[in-house]
Amino acid sequence: MNEQKSRPSGSNLKETNSQHGRLFIISAPSGGGKTTLSKAVFNRFKDILYSVSYTTRPPRNGEQNGVDYYFIQKKDFLKRIESGYWAEWAEVHGNYYGTSAEFLEKGLSSGRNMLLDIDVRGTIQILKNYPNSITIFIMPPSLETLRKRLEMRRTENRTTIKRRLLTAEKEMNQKNLYRYIIVNDELSVSIEKLAAIIEKYYYKKK
Repeated sequence: MNEQKSRPSGSNLKETNSQHGRLFIISAPSGGGKTTLSKAVFNRFKDILYSVSYTTRPPRNGEQNGVDYYFIQKKDFLKRIESGYWAEWAEVHGNYYGTSAEFLEKGLSSGRNMLLDIDVRGTIQILKNYPNSITIFIMPPSLETLRKRLEMRRTENRTTIKRRLLTAEKEMNQKNLYRYIIVNDELSVSIEKLAAIIEKYYYKKK
């Protein structure tokens, strides 16, 4: 686990202060385990707000609307880009993903700690407005391990897996944008490392 300094840029910065909650951002390549780790944190820190992302991709088996993602139509997503609805958004493998700017600002300004589960591009966008965010990158032990995890999910074909691995390699090359890096080799150990980071910065509302 390493600490790295982020170097965000941009205007209209919303600094985290004593009146604001903390914003925690977790990123990882697809199959890296960020969703599992995020849920573990959510269960441990009961009052943390989890910002559920919006997506245009269809739900996978077992996924619930409003819990795992908000599933919306592409045309609706694009309209919200034009209206400035998103704090961050990206197109990934033909599908769109985004975070509600209003939900984010309302939560933080009310003093709530918030957790975002987003990709590298989304993190770069968020840091422009929230440069004090605590950013954590979840690394697989290797690309070969990641490939095996993706195959075990049985949700993508070989072409999609190959494409995800190429994206993963690019994301892993940007890991130094993050303050912390956790190699997710053993899940229970990774959960404890992640929880320790969050506890260190957790803002307790008086």
